[in-house]
Amino acid sequence: MKQTLSELDRPEVARLRPIPKQLDSGAAKRDGTATKLKYAKLSILIPAYNEEATLHVCLQAVLDAPLPAGMNREIILVDDASKDSTWLVAQRFAQRHPQVRVFRQNTNQGKGAAIRRAIAEMTGDVAIFQDADLEYDPNDYQRLLAPILSDRAEVVFGSRFTGSDRKVLYFWHTVGNRALTLLANMLNDMNLTDMETCYKVFTAEALRTLPLESNRFGIEPEVVAKVARNRFRVYEVPISYNGRTYEEGKKITWRDGLAALWFIVKYRFSSNYADAGKVALDSLEQAPRFNQWMFDRIKPYLGKRVAELGSGRGNLSRLLKAQGNTLLTDNREQYLNELNQRWGHLPTVKVAPLDLLDSSEYQALAEFQADTVVCLNVLEHIEDDVFVLQRLQQVLPPDARLAFLVPFNPKLYSNFDRELGHFRRYEKGELEAKMLNAGFAVERQFFFNKAGVIAWWVGNVLCRQRTITPWQLKLYNLLTPLFRVLDYCLPIHGLSTVVIARKP
Repeated sequence: MKQTLSELDRPEVARLRPIPKQLDSGAAKRDGTATKLKYAKLSILIPAYNEEATLHVCLQAVLDAPLPAGMNREIILVDDASKDSTWLVAQRFAQRHPQVRVFRQNTNQGKGAAIRRAIAEMTGDVAIFQDADLEYDPNDYQRLLAPILSDRAEVVFGSRFTGSDRKVLYFWHTVGNRALTLLANMLNDMNLTDMETCYKVFTAEALRTLPLESNRFGIEPEVVAKVARNRFRVYEVPISYNGRTYEEGKKITWRDGLAALWFIVKYRFSSNYADAGKVALDSLEQAPRFNQWMFDRIKPYLGKRVAELGSGRGNLSRLLKAQGNTLLTDNREQYLNELNQRWGHLPTVKVAPLDLLDSSEYQALAEFQADTVVCLNVLEHIEDDVFVLQRLQQVLPPDARLAFLVPFNPKLYSNFDRELGHFRRYEKGELEAKMLNAGFAVERQFFFNKAGVIAWWVGNVLCRQRTITPWQLKLYNLLTPLFRVLDYCLPIHGLSTVVIARKP
């Protein structure tokens, strides 16, 4: 085993860009209208290959499609090295319409590659995939955008099988589509009705979280799997569909269907994300014994009003909330939405945005009057950790306790630390000294995860591993009972250090 876990619990924290002060904050209205604060520009991403017969009509329809009030549009068309006059048609249209930007691939690479190019070129706040073959109607845009603009979703799929008008076409295509959708749902724990739909809508932030790699039609199962792994809020809305026959230019074949089977399985178990920290957070869900072990080590020091800094996806939050009143905080909107969705309805749980480097965002923590602040694998992500400790000393009530866990030993600093955004691994006595200087009284220090030191050094320092794989997490989860025992037996420092302190 090359990877251990103590470093990996909550890497997306305050050094990253802050989220909006309020989750609603006028970002969108329930009637689906755009606002000046968010989602003011729609990027329409169009891959095209040999579409000279339909391209002009399609582009005009996209340009004329009604959008929510206040929303602008840009059209990003990528010609995938067409053999006909697609590129010429696209250029002529773009010359007359400044909202249209066109790009050409040097070689034919496939739909997925064209979409990746379009994503790289887009500048909008929200994006939609649009085929150039007139099968999908741009007049559905407002319906597709509504769940995102009303802050109910980060991703929307348009479904051809949920009650809208559609053209009657091939029976076996429908059977194959539904079989692939069923398999994707089973592996990703979703209930989509149409995995292979062209119409997929994303917030720009969500879309850029998905490092897409499929070149051809494998893009569809890849998107579904990575959306599921990211736990984005997903909506489906009915759309109209005017499918083409093969005589009219339909390109997908049974070979693409067989390939989709492989891609569904492949991407279900892939940890390929743009954010290394998200990989770690996602992977830790597969190690509940480790999370329980970490919680058990700090449980004796917890009170009845616990505030968690950098809650992430809630791997520890689900255990902390049982202590009593709980405040869960993070600086990323996606995680706050997820925390609210899971536990925001509970009367004892409050979810609030908190960028630890923004002094003004500590108000929710001050009002909560916590008797315990838990901060596990967070402080190492903050360049000015002293500021955080000083600010906590100012806003916490007297006798409030800190329970902090941070990575230990600078000699173990690796490329994986760097990938996770760690500014440091702490030296012996470093965190205690910073807490004392901030005005806290240190009550106890102990090491955590001693067995992980050797594995971390081999995997990350010696072998330069930059990620963590699902099988490593499952193996670690299996061995956690043994590692618990070794923590009391091994005469060495741990992979992490835990410091308990109190405000006088």
